[in-house]
Order: sequence, then structure tokens, then C-alpha cells
Amino acid sequence: MDAMKRVIEVEGMCCKRCAERAEKKLLLTDGVSGAKANFKKGIIFVECETGDDVLAVCVTEAGFTVKEIRARRGLFD
Repeated sequence: MDAMKRVIEVEGMCCKRCAERAEKKLLLTDGVSGAKANFKKGIIFVECETGDDVLAVCVTEAGFTVKEIRARRGLFD
């Protein structure tokens, strides 16, 4: 299975430390090979070989509310 690029829209990520917490939690998840959070936009870019349900649980456990998970189309979406 090839890695998928996903965008997770979240609520509750208000600072750089929040973004780092989300990234670390995702990177510790099996099947996730990359994670980059942008707290100003409330999004996390993820490269993974796992399902959206696993991503949603991970982000929720990190303390954030998942608004939407979608395929990443380009460099900045």
C-alpha cells in the first residue's frame, strides 16, 4: 500500500507546543511516516498508510477535536 497524503482539520490547536504535541502523537502511530502541523491554520498534513479512523483517534487522544480529514491535493491544501 502506497503512502497517502491526508489533511486533518482540527480545533483546539492554539500554539506551537500544541502543534508539536499533535505531530509527536501522530509520528508514534504505526503507519504514519510524516506529520506537520500548522496551528495558525488549524491543520495537520500527514503522510500515512493507515485509515482515517486511526488518525482521528490519535488526534483526539492528543487533545484536539477533528473537524475533517480529507485527501491532500496539492502542496498547500
